[in-house]
Amino acid sequence: MSLTSHLMVAGGNDPSAEWSRDEGHCELLGPQRTSTQAVRQSARLTKFHVPEVVFGPGSLTELGHCALRLGGRRPFLVTDAGLMEAGWVDEAVGHLRRAGLRPVVWGDVTPNPKDHEVQAGFERYAASGCDVIVGVGGGSVIDAAKGVAILSGNGGHVLDYEGVDQVVQPIPPTVMVPSTSGSGADVSQFAVITDTTEHVKITIVSRTLVPEISVIDPRLLTTMPDWLNAATGLDALTHAIEAFVSRAHNPLTDNHALHAVELITANLVRTQVAPRDFGARLAMAQAALEAGMAFTNAILGATHAMSHQVGGLLDAPHGVVNGVLLPHVIRFNAEAWPERFVALGAAAGLPVSGVPAREVAEQLADLVRALADDVGVPKGLASLGVAERDVPALARTTLKDACMATNPRDVDVRDMETLFREAL
Repeated sequence: MSLTSHLMVAGGNDPSAEWSRDEGHCELLGPQRTSTQAVRQSARLTKFHVPEVVFGPGSLTELGHCALRLGGRRPFLVTDAGLMEAGWVDEAVGHLRRAGLRPVVWGDVTPNPKDHEVQAGFERYAASGCDVIVGVGGGSVIDAAKGVAILSGNGGHVLDYEGVDQVVQPIPPTVMVPSTSGSGADVSQFAVITDTTEHVKITIVSRTLVPEISVIDPRLLTTMPDWLNAATGLDALTHAIEAFVSRAHNPLTDNHALHAVELITANLVRTQVAPRDFGARLAMAQAALEAGMAFTNAILGATHAMSHQVGGLLDAPHGVVNGVLLPHVIRFNAEAWPERFVALGAAAGLPVSGVPAREVAEQLADLVRALADDVGVPKGLASLGVAERDVPALARTTLKDACMATNPRDVDVRDMETLFREAL
């Protein structure tokens, strides 16, 4: 399903077109002999695509069974040095072997996975005779694993698949095991890869990239360093907020987005000060899952489009950049559609009864900034290395990002430049 058709299904380009509008005044039709037009004329349609999810402490023990059910005999396990050092790869390999499988481990992935890393991974995959692809790690690892899968089924270079629905051939089955509470890559139709020549991130969007199975074991979250815990938690919060105000939102995505906001604002700081707190970790694992399910179906907006460009330029942590940008984008989008932010404010614990919608949105932006302060995220992009001279190029490339299609407010290059300068 293309992003264009996704928008048509979800209500066109009018962000005020609510799912329930006028439906209370319509009747459902019986069997029809001719076209579907009459059947669909009174209702919007949506699709909600998610993997099978195995969730809970100890779920990593199911990894071998998951790969086996997908026809695996020689899984290709993609990971990184941090996961190997923490011991999670050894455990995962053990579970795969106990199921009678013969895994091959490839761990040469760095943060913000690079085009040449994906190429190297694919060459290793092809030479090893592997089948099912398993990703054990954060969003970078999972995106790299998706990149390997794309090349395995479609050939060429991973940058050839930038944009929406460019991956047209089937890819190998994938099982993803997230080690962070934020990227949502384990349930999403997205892969974000760094173009090391142009120093930008490209976004690949395709339903084929939604993994077959996501194995979410909150134990893996306990070995994240504090900065990564903060970054991924803010990434999940950004997913939830942007999905809720997206042009392509619907009731299925809305419920998950709101619950994710509630869980993150109540638990992220707790995971920073008490990394092994059972309840907080379980809540953040669920929040990342629900935010991921929301954004992969509703898509995102300007925060992510901007963040991708900064990440490509500086190889900066994606979630940290989101944490800096999100309050500015909330204020910007609320000028066009303030009412949509009231439910988000309520989910975040703000008093909203009798409060004007624009004021709620402003308070939500302040709350996000305060949360970013609490977990140690810088206040501005300049501290990450972005300079005034970078703004025009960042603004131009942001407008080309696939995430801009569903931002609730129309944006031009001047708007982008203003937002980037405000965030410096």
